[in-house]
Amino acid sequence: MKTVKIAIFSLLAVAVACGAFIYSGVYGVAADDPHTKQVYWLLNIARERSVEAGAASIEPPADLGDPKRLSVGAGLYAEMCAGCHLAPGMEKTEIAQGLYPAAPPLAQARKSVPGRDFWIIKHGIKMSGMAAWGKTHSDELVWNMVAFLRKLPYLSKSDYDALVRSAPADHDETMQADHGNGDGHDHQHE
Repeated sequence: MKTVKIAIFSLLAVAVACGAFIYSGVYGVAADDPHTKQVYWLLNIARERSVEAGAASIEPPADLGDPKRLSVGAGLYAEMCAGCHLAPGMEKTEIAQGLYPAAPPLAQARKSVPGRDFWIIKHGIKMSGMAAWGKTHSDELVWNMVAFLRKLPYLSKSDYDALVRSAPADHDETMQADHGNGDGHDHQHE
């Protein structure tokens, strides 16, 4: 019984100490003040495990290589993503230089899993600058971005520019007319 009381008291003491530390404002959250190695490790593990769990049951559509899907995805990427994640031949932008953690340069070869990319684009990542595009874009449009991301590391600057120029002016109407949203459900409001 005495051991249980000591354990409870110890846990309460740790909780109070952690609360006091957090409330004191001593730990810096400025984007130009990197986390300690331990905090960065902990946040990285939490992010990776959360994304993995969220994406585990996501099945990509069979037509990720569809040229129209790639064209729409290229236009969306150029409008919404290139400022942070860059494009072939693009120098780091001011926003890309100021992000912490830094946005991954998606034009470089990387391990990519469609369901994981879909989950990240749709839901975003807290405290990283990665927006939750699923609040404003249908699942169909998110899949178009995923399709484009799969091709991006293999594009030259001129190929990228040509693909972006081929993008329709109204991404949403073009894809909805051609593909629908995949399963008849409105995923924008999940």
